[in-house]
Amino acid sequence: MTDKSENIQELCDAAAKRGKVLQDLVNDLSGSSRHVRQIASSALSLLAKENPERVAPYADAAIDALNRPEAQTRWECLDILTQLVALESRTCDKAVNGAEAALFDEESGTVRLAAMRFLCKLGATTENRSKHIWPLIDEAIQCYHGDLEFQEMLVAVIGFSAGKLDEEVKQQLHDRVQFDAKNGSGALKNRSQQIIDNLA
Repeated sequence: MTDKSENIQELCDAAAKRGKVLQDLVNDLSGSSRHVRQIASSALSLLAKENPERVAPYADAAIDALNRPEAQTRWECLDILTQLVALESRTCDKAVNGAEAALFDEESGTVRLAAMRFLCKLGATTENRSKHIWPLIDEAIQCYHGDLEFQEMLVAVIGFSAGKLDEEVKQQLHDRVQFDAKNGSGALKNRSQQIIDNLA
């Protein structure tokens, strides 16, 4: 239903008002055209930022779309799910496996960053989730330290550190960032210290 002439914002606005447009976009996530999937995921991601309640009933479709081959559809759907954590945390639990695969995607830094944001947001919601998700966050901190996306990943970890974390997770996160808080410089030092402050 979408083509190159469609404006993402216009699609988003139409989906906010008209259920059929919204349903068509959701259906497009599983369509055969890569281009159409990307347009649909972009419009739905924008709508999730502006009106997450409108997209919440379709969280499962976003989770399913984490299996699409193209990076953009996956990162847009991870962004959708990040917006839906507060509304649909139990449904979002089903996205952890897809997010884990995205977190270690070898092709796209944007996909990795979107996965980190989602996992940090979900992991911050309860102590049990923090225990389940922390090993993934911990591995990513070690894997991507110094990468282009790492500073933005640390912003997500700051949010995680302010959440409802298990005591053991708090200690391990503290230990993980302590070196950079003491010996780093600039944003790396400041963000690592902010994590430690949040854990205190």
